[in-house]
Amino acid sequence: MATIEECRAALDKLSDSMGSAEGDVRAAASMDRSVSCHITDLDVTFTGRLTGGRIVVRDTVPGAPPEKAQIRLAMTGDDLVALVDGELHFARAWGSGRVRLEAGLRDLFTLRNLL
Repeated sequence: MATIEECRAALDKLSDSMGSAEGDVRAAASMDRSVSCHITDLDVTFTGRLTGGRIVVRDTVPGAPPEKAQIRLAMTGDDLVALVDGELHFARAWGSGRVRLEAGLRDLFTLRNLL
């Protein structure tokens, strides 16, 4: 089982990848939205913002997200690490229910370029 530190490192790695992206991916990453990522097996949530092409994690809180972020993810720590490392395909994980993504319809259309 991935630790909180490994999950935070995975989010940092994802942020770095997004920051160096180009084209449609860079445009999608340049949104300015609140973000939460609930790690279900650790029952911890990372909260922050997607801004300037990066994910800025501002806080780590126990339990479910304290506020409804504009973009909400939920998954196990192992799945987060596997997604970021390229070992787990997002669309398959989302389709099978291993990963939950909730956002407004316009944001979902924009986010598909990141996935």
